[in-house]
Amino acid sequence: MKHARLNHLTSEEYLASENDSPTKHEYVAGQLYAMVGVRDTHNTIALNVASQLRSTLRGGPCRVFMSDVKVRVEEADAFYYPDVFVTCDARDTDPYVKRYPSLVIEVLSPSTEAIDRREKLLNYRKLPSLHEYVLIGSEQRWIEIYRVEADGSWTVATLEDDEDLELSSVGTTIPAGEIYQSVTF
Repeated sequence: MKHARLNHLTSEEYLASENDSPTKHEYVAGQLYAMVGVRDTHNTIALNVASQLRSTLRGGPCRVFMSDVKVRVEEADAFYYPDVFVTCDARDTDPYVKRYPSLVIEVLSPSTEAIDRREKLLNYRKLPSLHEYVLIGSEQRWIEIYRVEADGSWTVATLEDDEDLELSSVGTTIPAGEIYQSVTF
């Protein structure tokens, strides 16, 4: 029986190759995972959320990023491209990689939902700076919010229909109508 050898990259090798690559890749423990295109509803929802956050947080210490900037999860040896995230940490100065997000938002797609719910949820929770991880449905109005409490435990809340998204990590609320503006199910 022949076995194929998997090529493992170091995080340094990944970063060196990623900036020149025509395809974006997420990196987990030496393995690369190519990022695929998304449907227009997915993109519209992410843009709606990022626009609302940018408008609300403008002028303060927090910065909003979309899917072209990486988040580094050191403890998981991973780099991800979240759909939307916010960092308010002055140490986040690298132009390509942020390490201290307080809020991470993923818009769910059928092809990535399992990864967003399991692997990314577990890995993002390893970030000491993270206060909220939000999953937003792209095929129906549905939002799930994971929050870290003062005692370090995590809670989950599910919003449905027209409930607004309250983001305590950045002190703002996004109306459900704004999240799903121009989206038809």
